[in-house]
Amino acid sequence: MTNMIQNLAGMGNMTEQVIATDFLLASKNAIKGYAAALAETATPEVRDTLRRQLDVAIGTHERITNYMMNKGYYHAYNPQEQIKVDMKAADTVVNMQQGQ
Repeated sequence: MTNMIQNLAGMGNMTEQVIATDFLLASKNAIKGYAAALAETATPEVRDTLRRQLDVAIGTHERITNYMMNKGYYHAYNPQEQIKVDMKAADTVVNMQQGQ
């Protein structure tokens, strides 16, 4: 089933990387949103709830980052390697568009 989904998406093995990258970006946005809401909150109860949610979002971001680094999708400490990964992804998108 997984191979069928990947082939339907037309991206083969890159599907997992795209999903993980999207999830990582969404987690970063969630962290920003919780932090902004936390700064604007007036009640202690809401502040505690938002702080807990922010902690969960930070933990999720860490797990996604570690997963992507272990898979070789994300090179947080090696910009040159990250550029190579990003260029490969960009080439794949261009090739997909040209093949249509």
